[in-house]
Amino acid sequence: MRLDKFLKVSRLIKRRTVANEACDAGRVLVNGKTAKASLNVKNGDVLEIQFGNKTVKAEIRDVKDTAKKDEAKELFRYL
Repeated sequence: MRLDKFLKVSRLIKRRTVANEACDAGRVLVNGKTAKASLNVKNGDVLEIQFGNKTVKAEIRDVKDTAKKDEAKELFRYL
């Protein structure tokens, strides 16, 4: 699944366009490397997202095309 779509489905970022812009700005790292929005993510990948002066680090646990709000929390785990 594309990185920008995963960020939206998992609700780490609310909108896919915002996720796309964050990737283009270099604020999203996957396994320690800057990632483009089109990167395919898989289980076990580690995401680092920079929100201003705050950094969120999470590990992908599951990849689904759609998820309800309470299921979205199960797609990743904070590190």
